[in-house]
Amino acid sequence: MPPVALAVVGLFDPGEAPLFIALCALAGLIASLAMDLSMIQQEEGFTPAYVATSVLLRIPPDDVGFVGANVVHHAVGVLAGAMYAVLYLLWAAFLPVGPVVGRLGVVPHVVAVVAVVLFIYSFFAYFVLPRAGRTIYEERSTAVCGQWLRSSLVFGAGLVLVAPLLTSVV
Repeated sequence: MPPVALAVVGLFDPGEAPLFIALCALAGLIASLAMDLSMIQQEEGFTPAYVATSVLLRIPPDDVGFVGANVVHHAVGVLAGAMYAVLYLLWAAFLPVGPVVGRLGVVPHVVAVVAVVLFIYSFFAYFVLPRAGRTIYEERSTAVCGQWLRSSLVFGAGLVLVAPLLTSVV
């Protein structure tokens, strides 16, 4: 990675990349907790978390418990945060940095967040939901996808705010 990309994230030694990724994973967890606040205020509630868990565990959504759905939901938040970190590091090497917030260049930061939000929404809407079973897909897919879009945007907003704060300690 070019020295400029390393310096932008405070990685003066490539050995610090695992810490950066771990901090971004933590930012993903915090952003998924912010999603919870959005999800509980919407009509479908935690339905997207139940649907995703049912597809992952290959069981009907009605058989998914609240704890299981939350564990999967927050684990995916952690993975999305780690994905953000990897995308940020890749794009910081090629895109203009722009202003720096904390230790993150704004341009690669925003591009990485947008990519993660688009990925998590698209993956749910076009891969997970259609595999959840005909009942949900035919009867409630529009409502569930709409909620998932709103929740994904809340996740992105959380990541935009939290990642610069957490990674500034690197």
